[in-house]
Amino acid sequence: MQLGMIGLGRMGGNIVRRLMRHGHSTVVYDKDAKAVAGLAADGATGSATLEEFISKLERPRTAWVMLPAGHITETTIDKIAGVMQEGDVFIDGGNTFWQDDVRRGKALKARGIHYVDVGTSGGVWGLDRGYCMMIGGEKAVVDRLDPIFAALAPGAGEIPRTEGREGRDPRIEQGYIHAGPVGAGHFVKMIHNGIEYGLMQAYAEGFDILKNANIDALPADHRYDFDLADIAEVWRRGSVIPSWLLDLTSTALADSPQLAEYSGFVEDSGEGRWTVNAAIDEAVPAEVLTAALYTRFRSRREHTFAEKILSAMRAGFGGHKEPKQPGASKPK
Repeated sequence: MQLGMIGLGRMGGNIVRRLMRHGHSTVVYDKDAKAVAGLAADGATGSATLEEFISKLERPRTAWVMLPAGHITETTIDKIAGVMQEGDVFIDGGNTFWQDDVRRGKALKARGIHYVDVGTSGGVWGLDRGYCMMIGGEKAVVDRLDPIFAALAPGAGEIPRTEGREGRDPRIEQGYIHAGPVGAGHFVKMIHNGIEYGLMQAYAEGFDILKNANIDALPADHRYDFDLADIAEVWRRGSVIPSWLLDLTSTALADSPQLAEYSGFVEDSGEGRWTVNAAIDEAVPAEVLTAALYTRFRSRREHTFAEKILSAMRAGFGGHKEPKQPGASKPK
């Protein structure tokens, strides 16, 4: 199939590369001409403008927008919608707020244009590992685009099959799901990222306690000088708390035991806030996820080793760099 991709950053570019690996044709556009040229050298069809991008797509067109949530995604979709036609499809694969999806979907449906929201997890590793996708949209449209999603998905891999799943949608075990109508995909991804905040915080606090087990305030015979890299590594093997996040933590600590290159300033990309707001709307207690979000707010004022662990994990799975802080001194 043919797919057009707008936004060739950390994930957009690798999504295009993975699709081409599976024999799909791609048309690409980004404001960074070098990013376009790089993918064109790999076999994509490059575009210098959005108008040229649209002209190179075959009808019914499928245009995937992989841009930061908010104004830039909104304006890009508005601009392209003006030249798309009935039967064409928009895919938003960024971390968009699900209520924005619902609004856009209604507006585009009135013009006969389909809208699909794809919560996409996989970070900078997705090119080789594949992307776990949570998809919202009309069933017929999602089914028609299945070859695209199947190529991007990680596949069953070596994960043991869960008993009792016979007869259920086989796509689930391949790493992607049609979660429901427009907005459902990003709603599920929102909760996924909210849980991610809580898991990361649990690891971060645990390692902070281990790191401080030898402080002078403790009795001499109650102090321990732990090798955090070794503990992270041993927990990966046979314990009940392994995960990719622990894998990333182990790698980060092996490379830099004190994580000196991280300040501990931890950003949030929006989904944690939206998850907490959804919990409030539904009157669902979400103490852990709320506390994890608030800890990120606090990290911007004072930093602990736990925050360095969080920064290291974010850099590992998503290539997220700590923002530069005016007047901040170098980490010690």
